[in-house]
Amino acid sequence: MEASLKDPREDVIEAWYMDDSDEDQRLPHHLEPKQFVSLKGLEELGVLSWRLNGGDYENDEDLKRIRESRGYSYMDICDVCPEKLPNYEAKIKSFFEEHLHTDEEIRYCLEGSGYFDVRDQNERWIRIAVKKGAMIVLPAGIYHRFTLDTNNYIKAMRLFVGEPVWTPFNRPHDDLPARKEYIENFLKKEGAGHVVAAR
Repeated sequence: MEASLKDPREDVIEAWYMDDSDEDQRLPHHLEPKQFVSLKGLEELGVLSWRLNGGDYENDEDLKRIRESRGYSYMDICDVCPEKLPNYEAKIKSFFEEHLHTDEEIRYCLEGSGYFDVRDQNERWIRIAVKKGAMIVLPAGIYHRFTLDTNNYIKAMRLFVGEPVWTPFNRPHDDLPARKEYIENFLKKEGAGHVVAAR
C-alpha cells in the first residue's frame, strides 16, 4: 500500500476560494461548503512557496540557497501590527486595495500570520493563509492584496532583486508590460485551478 506523503508546506500555507461577504477582511471568508486550492493550483497562477525555519532565518541554508538562486540581494524585516506600524489603519487599508507590482513580491513569515489574496483565471479571489515558516513569491503582474487575520500581527522578511521598488499599481493597470506578461505566462494556460474537495 502506497503511503501518501504530506507536503510540509501545507502546515504553514493553506489556500481557499473566498466568499463575497463584506464582513471584516481579517476573517477567513470561506465558501460553504469550503473549497480549498492546492499548492499546485497556486503554482499554476505563478505563486511559488517554500517552508523554511522561521525561528532561525539567520542560519537557514535553504533560505540562503533560494536567495542566491533567485538573486534576492535585498532583505529587510517589517512588523505589521497596530503598535509597530506607523499610520497602521491607512497602511492596512492600502495593502487591501487590489493592486499589482512590476516585480515579484516576496514575503517570508517569521512570526504571526496573515492573508494574501490573489485572482484566479476566472477573476475569483483565492485567499492564501501564511504562518511562521511560510515563504511565498507572488509573480510580477498578478493582481493581489494583503490583510492581517484576526491575530493582528505578522513579522515578515521582504526580499527583492536589487534595490527595492514597492510601488503598487491599483487596478486597473492592464496596460503595464508586467501585467501583459503575467496574462501570457499564466492566465492563458489550460486546465488550471486544482480545487480540492471540502474538508
